[in-house]
Amino acid sequence: MVTRAFIAFCCLFAWVLTAHAQLPNFTQLIEENSAAVVKITARENNSSRRREAVPQGQIPDALRELFNQRRSPERKAHSMGSGFIISSDGYILTNNHVVGSAKQITVRLNDRREYEAEIVGLDPRSDLALLKIAEKQLPVVHFGEPDQLKVGEWVVAIGSPFGLDYSASTGIVSAIGRSIPTARGEDYVPFIQTDVAINPGNSGGPLFNLDGEVVGINSQIYTRSGGSIGLSFAIPVSVALEVVSQLKEKGRVDRGWLGVYIQDVDKNLAQSLGLKKPRGALLAQLEPDGPADKAGLKAGDVVIGFNGQAVVEASDLPHIVGLLSVGEEVDATVIRRGKKRTLSVEVGARPGDDRVAAEGGGDTLGLEVAELDAEALEKRRLLGGVVVVKVYPDSPAAEAGLQEGDVLAQLGYQTLNDVNDYEAILKQLPAGTPVALRFFRRGRSIFRTIEIK
Repeated sequence: MVTRAFIAFCCLFAWVLTAHAQLPNFTQLIEENSAAVVKITARENNSSRRREAVPQGQIPDALRELFNQRRSPERKAHSMGSGFIISSDGYILTNNHVVGSAKQITVRLNDRREYEAEIVGLDPRSDLALLKIAEKQLPVVHFGEPDQLKVGEWVVAIGSPFGLDYSASTGIVSAIGRSIPTARGEDYVPFIQTDVAINPGNSGGPLFNLDGEVVGINSQIYTRSGGSIGLSFAIPVSVALEVVSQLKEKGRVDRGWLGVYIQDVDKNLAQSLGLKKPRGALLAQLEPDGPADKAGLKAGDVVIGFNGQAVVEASDLPHIVGLLSVGEEVDATVIRRGKKRTLSVEVGARPGDDRVAAEGGGDTLGLEVAELDAEALEKRRLLGGVVVVKVYPDSPAAEAGLQEGDVLAQLGYQTLNDVNDYEAILKQLPAGTPVALRFFRRGRSIFRTIEIK
């Protein structure tokens, strides 16, 4: 007589066999694409730890620790990462944080050939870098359709975690459109979140769908241990394709810009602004004479659509605008005093983008700076100033001893109130002449001299 336990066992065994049969086989995908994945070793002249910069913008609590990891990584004498070949004549895509400060970059192929690579262009805002090696007829990857990726879809990462060459790991897409602002408060990348095991050394490597197409570039992990805990983030192919196109053409990336400060709409704000539910990007402030201001947008408007795309959360707006071409005219759908209206906006160029050149050297002092908000100024008891968010090696700023997190208050004989002051004064500085510089570090005022070579 057949027992109930035996029947239950048979049912369970049949379910396990069925489930196993439905799992994808990644063997062919990995075999066909591993040859186009490369290992990258980047060497620097010196090593130091980057100081923490002042945070800009609003950061979700769940991602605050990841944001802090991005702001204060350790700079080493050498770093390892991954990349992948995107054209047979030697163009390679990787992360900016892998090669951005490198003096020498070595690319190692799957067949153990090694090449010295040159930097074609860097884009710190998207954390992407384009390299070139002198070789032809190389194996290449193929990009997937930017808008086809779905949550729950299987994905595969190939890279060199902890220096272990050409390791593969699998998982699913956990979420799409994650916002992780940079130290400068910029938020141009709608990250793909996955549970794929990504570890140090995977940075810059490809993320494949089951069709063997690249859908993302592995960039960040959220971790408390230093290793993967199932929260990894990749740059979507939609961002990468635009960045590659511009870096090839001009060695830098120009992004669309509206000149607005935005915030999310909560339940109470939605009710007070005439919205049926919380959605959109609330315009808290506009730059005078900026693209949004010229188009007739006003503080208090809620942008719910831009260029035909829905704006559900505030972070959706910079993701859309950043991919638009400078000078492009698009429609913005807003709610103003409870009524919907559509305005035509000509997208502008983000100020300062022309300084992000192929060498990645920042401005003429070798700096990247950002605004200090009112709260940060009050905390430091300052009337004005700009915060240093990056110091490039072998630059005048590095020689002067400036560090990330320093607050510049005076350049030459002129006081700095904001980034506009800084940029205006920078244009007037003479070359070959030491100039007085005053800055604050941990509340202490320090004078140094700085000289443009």
